[in-house]
Amino acid sequence: MLKNKTALVTGSTSGIGLGIAQVLAREGANLVLNGFGDSEGPIAQVREAGRAHGIRVGHHGADMSKPAEIEALMAYAASEFGGVDVLVNNAGIQHVANVEDFPVAKWDAILAINLSSAFHTTRLAMPGLRKKGWGRIVNIASAHGLVASAGKSAYVAAKHGLVGMTKAVALEAATSGVTVNAICPGWVLTPLVQRQIDDRAAREGTAVAQAERELLGEKQPSLRFTTPQQLGELAVFLCSEAGANVTGQAWAVDGGWTAQ
Repeated sequence: MLKNKTALVTGSTSGIGLGIAQVLAREGANLVLNGFGDSEGPIAQVREAGRAHGIRVGHHGADMSKPAEIEALMAYAASEFGGVDVLVNNAGIQHVANVEDFPVAKWDAILAINLSSAFHTTRLAMPGLRKKGWGRIVNIASAHGLVASAGKSAYVAAKHGLVGMTKAVALEAATSGVTVNAICPGWVLTPLVQRQIDDRAAREGTAVAQAERELLGEKQPSLRFTTPQQLGELAVFLCSEAGANVTGQAWAVDGGWTAQ
């Protein structure tokens, strides 16, 4: 479905971003990955996912807190792939503390990476998307873009802001052939979350399965994790003809979290 299209997924060398990139590759998209750490492993995984289509995969290690590096990332996508057709803004970080104890540097970093980076990629991608008359922007927000939790003021502010930006840009692009949507996951089973479960089990002296159920039970009524691949499947739907008139939406994928 995405043959000859190029998708850029920020924060895609692990977790949610990598899972989404693999599903987009399966649909034939060329991929521009972004993230710190090892890139060869993720590149190989994404290339394997798109092997039937002979896709191209590149990587750029831009620090998404720095506008100049984001500009370099977008320039790389333009020069090496001819630009971006699908933009998935996924990069994000987290820190938990009460507001009076929240480190200023952490606040600034969370707002920069979780919100401002999406502004910069979007402003740089939009002229090319408008010129093509087709494009998909998918912002990975969070259940915390719709509701709040204590101790997460910066993350909640950034994700609410990302949902708001999604709506505003969708209106600006409404007649252009470019759609803009947000996906709002609850608990997603990533390596980072698995470590939280394992640490909780060790700390409380319980089985891992019990620690997992307790974690989910605090917020997610389905008592099931969402997988990165399921989020990728939703992104594919939003890229499809069936999603052509879906824009400005915040899609909760949270097992009932925000229905409470």
